[in-house]
Amino acid sequence: MLGYNEYLQIAIGVFAILSPFSAIPIFLSLTSSQSAAERKKTARTATIATALTMIISVWLGETILNMFGISIPSFRVAGGILLLLMSINMINAEVPRQKNTPEELEEAIEQTDKGIAIVPLAIPLLAGPGAISTVILYSHQAADTLHLVSMSFIIAFVVFLMFLALRMAVPLSKSLGTSGINIISRIMGLILAAIAIEFITSGLLKLFPGWA
Repeated sequence: MLGYNEYLQIAIGVFAILSPFSAIPIFLSLTSSQSAAERKKTARTATIATALTMIISVWLGETILNMFGISIPSFRVAGGILLLLMSINMINAEVPRQKNTPEELEEAIEQTDKGIAIVPLAIPLLAGPGAISTVILYSHQAADTLHLVSMSFIIAFVVFLMFLALRMAVPLSKSLGTSGINIISRIMGLILAAIAIEFITSGLLKLFPGWA
């Protein structure tokens, strides 16, 4: 099990990759035809699906990688590159294409009456490849059950904050405005970029020990 400071860093990292405030504009556009009650139900379903996806990734992620013969250092480099690309989009106040392409978002808007809480809102918009990669790599930092339990609690806490943000999406959007949300998104993107560089460098040093 890691120390308090390490878990605080993990919590910040998970919050940055999920970036609840950045999801507000897309959430509002996808639920524009829904009533307030329906929007709250969508937020609840989406966040539960997000939490389950990420917690399953914590407990089974490394096993799945082993099945495909993928080493953690290689996955760390690949995940770091993916996070770096996402962070650049966030710094530019754009929706990361690694989460949804414009075509996927357009299709989702057309299908709002069919239910969008799980797909595409939870997966891949909230719990996308970047988020899943991040929690798998964080879960590898300590090889004991207590660490995985701690990771699960961190994810549950951050996703609960996301639920509150989505449930209060309308007043938050009015209070923060587009500029406020973009500023928060850029700050989260900067934090994410730093995490991405850490993943890439640590992965490369494991793959090429002579570089140290």
